[in-house]
Amino acid sequence: MKTLTQIDKIAYSFLLLVFGFGIYYANTDLQYFDKIYTKEDGYAESLTALFLCCSSLLLLYRVIKLYKYKKAMWMVGMIGLAVIFIFGAGEEISWGQRIFNVESSEYFLQNNAQGETNLHNMVVDGKKINKIIFSQLLTAILIVYLIITPILYRKYDAIKKLANTFAVPIVKWHHTIIFLLSTLALIFMPSDKKWELYELAFSIIFFLIFLNPLNSSIYKNNS
Repeated sequence: MKTLTQIDKIAYSFLLLVFGFGIYYANTDLQYFDKIYTKEDGYAESLTALFLCCSSLLLLYRVIKLYKYKKAMWMVGMIGLAVIFIFGAGEEISWGQRIFNVESSEYFLQNNAQGETNLHNMVVDGKKINKIIFSQLLTAILIVYLIITPILYRKYDAIKKLANTFAVPIVKWHHTIIFLLSTLALIFMPSDKKWELYELAFSIIFFLIFLNPLNSSIYKNNS
């Protein structure tokens, strides 16, 4: 694709290797896939947190660089996204709990599926919040954002103006295609741990979106 940057090509090649080996190990050595390839605090989880954090830092850097030239609604959009992604990074590594060997409080030990200090593994009425919010709701949001929004942005000036006003980065079609291919690849991994790789794909693709969206002009000084 002509619109692919060198960084895009490197990132997508990396994801191809990660998912390729993931499919291979999930079908030939499930124990290795579950216990080593996608283990807690392994490379997939650590890289997911890293890219989510990088996305947040990238957005904050642009806020600091451009705040003098942008309106309040642009700031709200940028800071809002930055907060969401730094929250995601913190949740991914349980806010550094295992890194710093911090013991969970009694509340989290009793109400968290993994006994960790995070929200996405909390259990309410026997159901994990992760499945209700971070899976079902997030899936709906991603469908709207990755497929419907780009179409509306290209077709309607009002949507284009709204997205640009609140600094909402619009995906290029190659972002959508790679995300759909990553989703399709999950079918070939017979393990619940496959979601670790999916989260990694999510974090990398969104970093690429923020780095170079279709409406990259939102990151420029237009004064």
